[in-house]
Amino acid sequence: MCADFSTGLNDQLVADQHPLPTPAAIFASLSEGRIFTQIDLSDAYLQIPLSEDAMKLAVINTHRGLYAYQRLPFGIKTAPGLFQRIMDETLAGIQGATAYLDDIIIIGRNEADHRKNLYDVLQRLEEAGFRIRLDKCSFGKKQIKYLGFILSKEGRRPDGAKIEAIAKMPEPKDLHQLRSFLGMVTYYQVFVKNLHELRKPLDQLLKKDVDWTWTEKQQEAVTKIKSVLLSDLLLTHYDPQLPIVVAADASPTGIGCVLLHQFPDGSTKAVEHASRSLTSAERNYSQIEKEALGLTFAVKKFHQMIFGRRFTLLTDHKPLLAVFGSKKGVPPHRAGRLQRWAILLQAYDFEIQYRNTLEFGQADALSRLIAPQEASKEDVVIATIQDYGVNSIAPQMPINAEDVRRRTDEDPELSKIKKLVQEGRPGCIKNDPSLGCYYGLSQYLSLDKGCLMFGDRVLLPRSLHGFMLHQLHQGHPGMNRMKRLARSLVYWPKMHDDIDNMVRNCEACAKSAKKPAKNQLSSWPKPLKPWSRLHIDTSTTPAPLTRSGFSSP
Repeated sequence: MCADFSTGLNDQLVADQHPLPTPAAIFASLSEGRIFTQIDLSDAYLQIPLSEDAMKLAVINTHRGLYAYQRLPFGIKTAPGLFQRIMDETLAGIQGATAYLDDIIIIGRNEADHRKNLYDVLQRLEEAGFRIRLDKCSFGKKQIKYLGFILSKEGRRPDGAKIEAIAKMPEPKDLHQLRSFLGMVTYYQVFVKNLHELRKPLDQLLKKDVDWTWTEKQQEAVTKIKSVLLSDLLLTHYDPQLPIVVAADASPTGIGCVLLHQFPDGSTKAVEHASRSLTSAERNYSQIEKEALGLTFAVKKFHQMIFGRRFTLLTDHKPLLAVFGSKKGVPPHRAGRLQRWAILLQAYDFEIQYRNTLEFGQADALSRLIAPQEASKEDVVIATIQDYGVNSIAPQMPINAEDVRRRTDEDPELSKIKKLVQEGRPGCIKNDPSLGCYYGLSQYLSLDKGCLMFGDRVLLPRSLHGFMLHQLHQGHPGMNRMKRLARSLVYWPKMHDDIDNMVRNCEACAKSAKKPAKNQLSSWPKPLKPWSRLHIDTSTTPAPLTRSGFSSP
């Protein structure tokens, strides 16, 4: 029997802050499991006795009078936290055992290990006075159903019965049914790469002030999601002893990431996927900011599994190597948002690496779902990597990448720098006196499409300075706006000075510049009585001493 405490007792109770374990945390603790046992407690809450004071509060009104509960009843809002706290304390210190409320799972690396862990758990439950329900328990299994997943030594996959239930759900007829469908799908999002892209047509219907219109796009999205969930999905167990790789990718509408393990044979297998759609504000970010947001999202999402451990962070956006990979602190020339993210990532121990699609050895898992779990001679898919860099800037510039590359090769200074960067020796710039104005840039330089990049900006050869200045000055945007526009696209030494000179020598800018209004000269008002106004002159030079040795006469 479940009583309704929502209108009385629950309003006055202070919520228990003991957290329920997340599925990700539970599965991370089960990585060494080869043999599994599941124990279910009988009438879980009702095995917890109430104190005399608590009994006086847990009272229900029936047609036969008032009755007080003597055991913890269902319907009390603090019951889940209280019960989880008791279970955590009961099982504390036992290896290979964890509980989600009244569902206890025990693992073992082998028969002996499993038998010992099971004995320890049963002994603790007996000492605490708990009773188990044998018809719902499973002992010594090679695989087991737990929290809607099937666990085995290979990893975890969705429970086929749950997926079949999703597949048989009818077409949503209203927002309530759509939210129910998406809620069930989201529970298994760790198996699906870039779920936000698949559900995008459905999310459109969830927006405010949008009329319900079910079209072929929505129906196609539902069909694709069901098809993906019905495929053979498998995630490997998390193992802190194996090398960890985190890859992230950004699209115009969303970000996705994957946590992978690298095995001794060189293969990589997915541990968990995550993705989300970009907000309307985030969609206005520049490409480098979207890519950086993807990395930050990945690190936050997988915090529990990577914090305090060395891992490799993969990106397809080369300029981010200078932002997040600098060993000399956060680059001072970065935009505020990138600086904040760079500072956030400093709490983690990682090595950031650039990978493009062709070089990504096990390649493309962020765009092709989940990698095969069997080692194969063929390339295994890991992440979709797109090539951003000068290509993402070129559409906003009045020149193309080929022009910049050709002029760079012709430039006597930049051609030397380009050669040093190609040879992996950008630090040797300081050995050439003719490159003095580039000394401070060496750690931020990279090559993309044959063009030199300073962070996420194109390092422009001298022969293009004048052309770029005139293009930026079209419309006479003013000194500050012109500098902001230039900083978002290009860089060359003393660029700000060149912009200052151009604007100062522009006749049109001088005519339109706002001039301060001249103050009209006027005399002081005539005083009406003595001491109504005082005028005092001050001096920073000390007055000479008098004959008597004083500083004033």
